[in-house]
Order: sequence, then structure tokens, then C-alpha cells
Amino acid sequence: MTAAQLGARIGVSQSRIARIEKDEAEHALTLATLRRVAEGLDCTLVYALVPNEPLDEMLKARARAQADAQLKRTHHSMRLENQALDKRDLEAERERLALDILAGDPRRLWDAP
Repeated sequence: MTAAQLGARIGVSQSRIARIEKDEAEHALTLATLRRVAEGLDCTLVYALVPNEPLDEMLKARARAQADAQLKRTHHSMRLENQALDKRDLEAERERLALDILAGDPRRLWDAP
């Protein structure tokens, strides 16, 4: 299909089709325009947000990051008082905290850090 033919199908000029193509290359195309072009091509626009990793892994990583932040504060104080956990116990506590965080309100996973 030529640009002129597509333009006629969606009611715009050939030069507007060229601008749409340029906007797409520059990541400046709106969803409304893309939907209109899709309809002109007798297509259905489908867009999706696809996680870069499995969602359960993403949630576990967030919970571990929050557990690390909590442990950093308390473990520092414990070291000052010569009550620091050894590496194995610290990792076990991190996992326990992460599980507690996962069991709680899932919206809190997206709080800092």
C-alpha cells in the first residue's frame, strides 16, 4: 500500500503519512494516531507492557531490596554493639524478612528503595 493509498483510507494527505512514519522513527507517534493507521490497514492495534523478567522474580527482588535496606540499618547498630550476625545468619534473616514483606501488602513492594 502506498502512502497516498493509506492517506486516502484514513483521510489524511500523503505528506501526513510521511510525517507519521517520521514520528514513528523518532518515538513520537501517539497511540491515537497509531490506532487510526491500524484501522486504515484493517488491523487491530495491540500494545502491551511485557516484564523483562518473570513477575515472581521481580517481586522477590523488590522484597530482598527492602529487606536489605532494613537489615543495613539494624545490622550497623548491631556491629557497633559487637552483636553482628555472621554472613550465613545475615542471609537467612534477609530471606526471612523478604518472605514477610512478600506476605504483606503487595503495594508496599514499590516503596523505596
